[in-house]
Amino acid sequence: MWVTILTVVQLLSGLLVTAIVLMQSGKSAGLSGAIAGVADTFLSKNKAKSVDAKLARITKYAALVFVGLTLLLNILSK
Repeated sequence: MWVTILTVVQLLSGLLVTAIVLMQSGKSAGLSGAIAGVADTFLSKNKAKSVDAKLARITKYAALVFVGLTLLLNILSK
């Protein structure tokens, strides 16, 4: 019973990690980002960085939960 519950939680945490990673903006925008970056204001850049920083922090915690559940399920399945 516990293995089934933990497997469902692991599946949900994997989906959460995937969704959070997809919501983050790319770190290298390339040439198009350099050209379009001129139009950005100071406030919009700081807002984007704070949102990206929050998403990065959430990604770390969600990934730790996923890895922890993976190890726990591996131990329980033996």
